[in-house]
Amino acid sequence: MTILSGCGKSGDKSTVNLTYSVFFPPTHVQCKLADEWAKEIGRRSDGRVKITVYPGGSLTKAPQCYDGVVTGVSDIGQSVFAYSKGRFPLVEGLDLPLGYPDGMAATLIANSMIAKFQPKELQDTKIMYVHAHGPGILASKKPVRSMADLKGLNVRATGFSGKVVEKLGASPIAMSQGEAYEALQKGVVDATMCPIETLKGWKQAEAVNCVTDSQCIGYTTTFFVTMNKDKWAELPADIQKIFEDVNQEWIVKHGQAWLDADIEGRKFTKSLGREFFQLSEEEQALWVKTVAPLVDDYVKRAVKKGVPGDVFAKALIAEVAKSKAVK
Repeated sequence: MTILSGCGKSGDKSTVNLTYSVFFPPTHVQCKLADEWAKEIGRRSDGRVKITVYPGGSLTKAPQCYDGVVTGVSDIGQSVFAYSKGRFPLVEGLDLPLGYPDGMAATLIANSMIAKFQPKELQDTKIMYVHAHGPGILASKKPVRSMADLKGLNVRATGFSGKVVEKLGASPIAMSQGEAYEALQKGVVDATMCPIETLKGWKQAEAVNCVTDSQCIGYTTTFFVTMNKDKWAELPADIQKIFEDVNQEWIVKHGQAWLDADIEGRKFTKSLGREFFQLSEEEQALWVKTVAPLVDDYVKRAVKKGVPGDVFAKALIAEVAKSKAVK
């Protein structure tokens, strides 16, 4: 019996073989969820879809993942919008330091905003769904209790978190999470801006001594799961429906995973005896005021590129405020 690899019309029982590039390491909960997503689609399609997951950037590195999906190096990819600087002028607004309360809220808001605005910059692939981590914090080699303590520090940060670091008076150093552990160990950077889950998920708590809770300016980082547009178009209608159904379920799973991972990250970091600092009310107000101009900067850049950054930012701020009000 010949087993066909490829796609056909609705009702075609041939096997669809797809590759999935994931930048998270295989031990990370978000990579495990990607693997479960692939298996769930296989189950619901009665084996008509087989997705092979390549974790840890083994198929395409994190910054090349989106392009890899566009060009067909991988059929599906999961990485970070912020790693492709300037490519997503509207979507980058999702990462603004607006004080996101947690990863579930950030994930639901990100999906809602993309569904509402249908960004043209994402039309060269078929977005499955997105997810976003909990509020970014500052993990450092030495104590940071105030904005003054940041002066002269090199801080690992990407996308908007890099702009946040710069506004706060430190020097942002762009690099992926996979590079951050060694950079902290070797002193290439003095600190990292990240969700607290990263301190366990990427073991970075082993390379820092302190954590400053900067949730008052809690930014997020938005992760995409997207498919090659041609591959999507070739899928039978019933298979597309399976993907869409599983995607909706996995949005919530990823949001919950970010919530749980933040709790575990905090426990892990405390178990290593790392110090935790809370900013005073005065410092929180100062940090919020200092990074506020980033919203206006984003709007100006977006509008200049012909995308509705002003409308997007206004809607996003309202969504974040609503999510904070119910916490």
